[in-house]
Amino acid sequence: MISRRDFMQVSMAASALVGGSGFGNWSRLAAQQRLTQDQLLQFDTFGNVSLIHITDIHAQLKPIYFREPEVNIGVGDNRGKVPHVTGADFRRLYGIDDGAPSAYALTYNDFSALAAEYGRVGGLDRVATVVNAIRAERPDAILLDGGDTWHGSYTCYQTAGQDMVNVMNGLKPDAMTFHWEFTLGSERVNEIVAGLPFAALGQNIFDAEWDEPAEAFAPYKFFERGGVKIAVIGQAFPYMPIANPGWMFPEYSFGIRDQHMQEMVDEVRAQGAGLVVLLSHNGFDVDKKMASVVTGIDVILSGHTHDALPEPVLVGQTIIVASGSNGKFVSRVDLDVRDGRMMGFRHKLIPIFSDVITPDPTMTALIDAQRAPYEAEMSEVIGKAGSLLYRRGNFNGSWDDVICDALLSEREAEIALSPGVRWGPSILPGQDITREDIWNMTSMTYPNAYRTEMTGEYLKVVMEDVADNLFNPDPFYQQGGDMVRVGGIGYRIDVTKPQGERISDMTLLSTGDAIDPARSYVVAGWASVNEGTEGPPIWDVVESHIRKQGTVTPADNTSVTVVGA
Repeated sequence: MISRRDFMQVSMAASALVGGSGFGNWSRLAAQQRLTQDQLLQFDTFGNVSLIHITDIHAQLKPIYFREPEVNIGVGDNRGKVPHVTGADFRRLYGIDDGAPSAYALTYNDFSALAAEYGRVGGLDRVATVVNAIRAERPDAILLDGGDTWHGSYTCYQTAGQDMVNVMNGLKPDAMTFHWEFTLGSERVNEIVAGLPFAALGQNIFDAEWDEPAEAFAPYKFFERGGVKIAVIGQAFPYMPIANPGWMFPEYSFGIRDQHMQEMVDEVRAQGAGLVVLLSHNGFDVDKKMASVVTGIDVILSGHTHDALPEPVLVGQTIIVASGSNGKFVSRVDLDVRDGRMMGFRHKLIPIFSDVITPDPTMTALIDAQRAPYEAEMSEVIGKAGSLLYRRGNFNGSWDDVICDALLSEREAEIALSPGVRWGPSILPGQDITREDIWNMTSMTYPNAYRTEMTGEYLKVVMEDVADNLFNPDPFYQQGGDMVRVGGIGYRIDVTKPQGERISDMTLLSTGDAIDPARSYVVAGWASVNEGTEGPPIWDVVESHIRKQGTVTPADNTSVTVVGA
């Protein structure tokens, strides 16, 4: 039922030109000629229902570079299982040739060279072309947005999400769910949701005072397509008040609410649903557990952890689809649904190679209109990348190192802490760093770069807490992003240990001394969830640092030793 061939044919289409061809403009042109839009969109239409999934766009309207993670550690039952497989292991698992387009899209190796060959990815005008092509074949296809849409860029911040609302309305999704959207503040979210021309879903979004479903968000939406009654249930990010500032949306509570999910599945089945789809922002491992404890879900469209998988994962009778992030992929799922049962499916993860896919002109004009008032400010060159700058991975990426270096120098601190968020495009060696690039890595509504003192004992508590959010063997207790990024200190982490015992050998890098539990250290950080945090916005801190450096080339980070991975 699952065809690996659908995605891998893209790899075969250009396999002949990689090998010894080199990585110049000629090679890139050849790649573009051999890799065509028709190949990317080729799909043997199947069954009577089509789903289209996009997620975790993080306000990226234009094509970008985005490097997939080098380190993605699974623990407990998920140790060594997708999506916790990267690089060469990933390519072997899926039969991807080194240097192929799919290797560039899905793994991190030789990223800069392959980026020079295959170019940028994403761009919502290219996504629109793909969506429109699928709709031309299947006019009743259901387009679903997994959330983290109204967050993550200069224009999104300046317009309080309106740029993304306008563009997504042009894309015409049928429903969406939520996470970072709530950091716009509940008043703004409620204002936007009230005007959406599509369904805002979240079976786990509750009124905090009355502990009952919030009126502004429907738990599910029915669609009649292909002779099938389809229920799409929404699942917002469960841990909003832990990972993000609860004071920004005090009237709402969240949680996994798996028991309520079961009630919703039973409810829609009782109302005649022949297909149940969960539009989720749980994260992939949480979705796997959800599929194992809630019966009756046919398809989970997974978001939050930014995983991109060329095949769905099957848990019991539920297929789980992971569609990447930053507008880099679109997933298409065709299903054969008869007599209230899913009889079969076909799936394709479509990489959005922006040099190959023709942009939709209407969407291009709409995007450019959102950006026009801010182009001069965004396009100002602040510095240059001396090496590849990227973020994605369980521990520090080179972009995170730049941010930590900026906190150390600009805030005159001994130790820097930067949140383990997953969003943010990559910058190639030699590429100019613009103000927009900095905002793509730092844009949020609580950006203040604090400067405070912490004891060594408290630092360890903080790091142990974050580590448990990431490496708790029970996915339902994995409550955040990746590991907090650090500057000025090194440490050892054993991911197999219980909370309180994972972090050891904490060292102050400037002196080589062990972190003293009783001593106070000057610590700079940003994105504190505490209300009233003071300090300059992080984008100003990073911009000042990069201006002084001119060309930023962060040193290879060897300060974290990982055990048990």
